[in-house]
Amino acid sequence: MAALDPLPELMVEPIVRAALLEDLGRAGDITTDAVVPAGHVSRLVLAARQDGVVAGLDCARLAFRLLNPDVRFTPIVADGSRVTPGTVLAEVEGSSRALLTGERTGLNLACRLSGIATATASLADAVAGHKAQIVCTRKTTPGLRALEKYAVRAGGGANHRFGLDDAVLVKDNHVAIAGSVAEAVRRVRARAGHMVKVEVEVDTLAQLEELLTLGADAVLLDNMTPATLAEAVRMVNGRMLTEASGRVNRETAPAIAASGVDLISVGWLTHSAPILDIGLDWVG
Repeated sequence: MAALDPLPELMVEPIVRAALLEDLGRAGDITTDAVVPAGHVSRLVLAARQDGVVAGLDCARLAFRLLNPDVRFTPIVADGSRVTPGTVLAEVEGSSRALLTGERTGLNLACRLSGIATATASLADAVAGHKAQIVCTRKTTPGLRALEKYAVRAGGGANHRFGLDDAVLVKDNHVAIAGSVAEAVRRVRARAGHMVKVEVEVDTLAQLEELLTLGADAVLLDNMTPATLAEAVRMVNGRMLTEASGRVNRETAPAIAASGVDLISVGWLTHSAPILDIGLDWVG
């Protein structure tokens, strides 16, 4: 996997801050403030409770340090690392109040992102040996898109478009309203700038044949069988990127990849991946 660049703190901090404010409500952590003396210091560790791939350690770090900048957060592994039950991910030391108050926010984000990274890695492993790359979609949790797409990269996948404005994707409803693939593409070509990539979704080989006479940068082959995908790849013959979508899981992914497609897009990676269980354990 290529080196994983961390997200700029400028992007991550507002998300973590908003999550903390949601949890603190109007009166703060009334339990911790009542039980724990103001000057008390603790040492804790973040530890994995199951096999997986880690992502989101910076979110956990910020959850503690926004509450108390003197908290020391020492990562033991890096995002993108594969871990087993009991693996210590990071050591945290400082104000007990800050650590207990920030615990749930930090773990919510780290568990969520690590779950996405783990699911992505599982699919990437399933298609190893084929050229197909696993990519995510815009089916992300509102407000968390940058983090969730980062987690996909941590798991060895890649990102599809980040928003509606960075590429054209003509889908079935666009085609229905325009009347045909050709008319939808014509309207796009008349409107989009020369730097904008154009991808078109097709459901049938007949639609693909029509698209091939028009030209595009990529084609989304939606809900096709592996045999139909292989025929579509043969028809395209390298003239555009081929992307398969629909009914992708660890069991179906190898056959989809064997069709020769360039990309396999998977929405559930960011909308339904189970979390990776991570705990915050007191050690002194």
